[in-house]
Parts: sequence; C-alpha cells; structure tokens
Amino acid sequence: MADAALRLKSLFEQLLGTPVRVRIRAWDGSEAGPPDAPTLVVRNRRALRRLLWKPGELGMARAWVSGDLGIEGDLYAALDAMSELVWERGDDGRTLAQALRDPEVRSAVRGLVKLGGLPLPPAPPPEEVRRSRAHLHTKRTDKRAISHHYDVGNDFYEIVLGPSMVYSCAYWESPDGTLEDAQRDKLELICRKLELKPGQRLLDVGCGWGSMAIHAAREYGVSVVGVTLSQEQAAYARKRVAGEGLTDKVEIRVQDYRDVADGPYDAISSVGMAEHVGAERYLEYAGVLHSLLKPGGRLLNHQIARRPHRDESSYHIDEFIDSYVFPDGELAPIGTTVTQLERAGLEVRDVEVIREHYALTLRRWVANLEAEWARAAKLAGAGRARVWRLYMAASALAFERNRIGVNQVLAVRTPDSGDSGVPLRARTWN
Repeated sequence: MADAALRLKSLFEQLLGTPVRVRIRAWDGSEAGPPDAPTLVVRNRRALRRLLWKPGELGMARAWVSGDLGIEGDLYAALDAMSELVWERGDDGRTLAQALRDPEVRSAVRGLVKLGGLPLPPAPPPEEVRRSRAHLHTKRTDKRAISHHYDVGNDFYEIVLGPSMVYSCAYWESPDGTLEDAQRDKLELICRKLELKPGQRLLDVGCGWGSMAIHAAREYGVSVVGVTLSQEQAAYARKRVAGEGLTDKVEIRVQDYRDVADGPYDAISSVGMAEHVGAERYLEYAGVLHSLLKPGGRLLNHQIARRPHRDESSYHIDEFIDSYVFPDGELAPIGTTVTQLERAGLEVRDVEVIREHYALTLRRWVANLEAEWARAAKLAGAGRARVWRLYMAASALAFERNRIGVNQVLAVRTPDSGDSGVPLRARTWN
C-alpha cells in the first residue's frame, strides 16, 4: 500500500513536535496533509537520507538543490510554513542533541531511517562550497568567495536583475512601479546623499556591473573608480562604460578595496558589499574607507543587517547561505555597524531603513527567474538556478517578517574644525 506520505507526515510531526502545515507527496504517489496547502514533493528516499545525515537547514538545502525535494503551489507560502520547522527555531529553540533525549523523537528518527532505506550519506550537490573556515576574509579567500557568487554568468544575472543590472535593494515609490525605475531611483538617492558635483572623484566599492559608476558619471559629471573582485563583472562593466561613451570618466578595476592607494576621494559608495567583509575585518574596512576620503568627504554604506541576539556569541552564519550563496558572508546589527564606522573616525549623519523595499525587490527578481526558468537553468545549471530561487524567495520573506533589514548609513569624515558640510536640514533627497 502506498502510504509513505502519511508515514512521513506522522514522523515529521513526532520529530518536530508541531503540526506540518504543508501537504506532502512522496515518491510512491501517496499524499498527506492539508488539501489546500502548498505541496512538499519528496521525490525519492535519498531526500530522507540527506535530512538524516544533516538534520535541519543544510539537509533541506541539499535535498532542494539536488532536486530530491520540490515545491508545488505557492513557493512563499510553503517556505513560510516550513520556516517554523527548519529555519526559525529562535534563540529558545531546542538543539538536535536536546531533542534526541526525547524517547518519542528517537523513535521518529528510527522510523525515518527505516523509511529512507540504506543509511549511506549522499554526496553533497556540486554547487556546495567546500572549504576550511580556518582563514576567513583574507584577500585570497574573499576573492574566491566573490567569484563563487558573482561569476555565475552575466547572461544569468541579466535574467534575474533585468536591464538595470543592479544587484542590491531598489528604492520603490510604489509597489506597482517597475524594477528598472526603482533601481534608477536608488542610484539617484545615493548620488544625492553623497551630494556629488562635477569634477569630484567617487570610489564605488564593490561596483558590480557598473550601474552606480555609470549613473554617477553620466548624471553628475564625476570621475569614478569602481572596484570589484569579480573578473566577469569587471569585463561586463567596462563594456557598458564604453557603450555609454564614459571611458574618460569611469575606470573599472579588479582590485581589493584594501589595495586602493590613489585617494583621497570626495565620496565613496559601498552598496551591498560590506556583508562580505566579516565581523573581524569590519573595523579595518571602515578604517580603509576613512583613509581614502578627503576631510569633509562622504561615505554611503548600504548594508543588510540582522537582528541582535540576546547573547551575541550565539550568532552563527546561516548554513544554506554560507554553503551555497554567499560563502563567508556575515550580517551584523545596525548598531554594531554604526559603532564600527564611528570607531574608525567617521561621523554618522543619517540612517535610513529600507527593509520593505528589499522584499519588493527580491520578489521581482524571483518573478524574473521563474519567467525564464528553462533558459536560466540552462545557463547556470539547474542546481544553481534552484539555489537562487530558494535564497531569494526565503530572503523576501525574511525582510517582510522583520527578521533581517537593510539600511543606508551616511557618514562623513568630519574635519577637526567640526564643519561636516551637511546642511541643518539634511534630508533634501526625499
């Protein structure tokens, strides 16, 4: 009798101690769970073995990326339902070791082992990063991590990002607006916050595919140096710069920001880059940017933030994101970021929270990917395309639920005179 789905549902609820809010379809065609809920498709027994060998988030991720697990129906509703079971255990959530002290949980695990067949560990999907965490955030490891994420293929990113080729939170006037308009408005917002003027020098740290550099040079007449660690990004950005006729205004370098030695600059933009820096290196990052600014120069730091933990020593890097998306990436609370910038000698003048804007942006990226799924999977590989779909959809929910945020921090290298150059009513950019 085909009853694997019912057995899975019962075992999961026994193991997790909470009802399963998705429908389950198993490899034998059986189904169990709420009839109107999105469906978690367990395509084979190997999916169970992945979960048994790596319980929780990483096991689920491996099953998803390999195609052993899938979702039918509303992806966001399914992820929201499963987040309570897998991702969002909270500070008070019990560890696996604690759970296994419960006789019912041990019984459920034995049931899963029996249902899963021979308990040999499946090999991780090839998209998973394998490395030692002994030496984080050296120039060499940072370059490797950036290459893993950004050297996926420019054609793939054109599908996801659309014509703007901006890979950071857009700035929306209305949820009904276009992604291209919202990204243009974000670039314009940054330029206004930096108060760019013709003839000034701008350093764009983590310049991506050149959109910020091109906008600032074309619309504000500044000279821009953009730095990235991605060879593919740099080649694409240089081609765009040439196409805009801005080669006399914009220089794109494959260079670590720590190696930039031609300051001072009038302004620095760092958009979606500081998440890669790491807690141990953040003060160094802030200090380097401070040293590259002239007195009175401005920094616009656009960065994702996490919520603070009651015990900060309990913070750990998200396993799925670390293994498949942003290797070695770390998030910090906004208060920590502001403190580190000021410790480096910068004066923080404004913090703007744009959390809801990122949820809107991510949903548009997911829609772009899904609209051209076959082509995207062909370009980047089906596993990599599944990684991007999962991480962007899950991230959209995280922003919507206030689990993470994103902020623009405007800081100034205020001179000894104390004249910051910021007007008494600074928010003229709204």
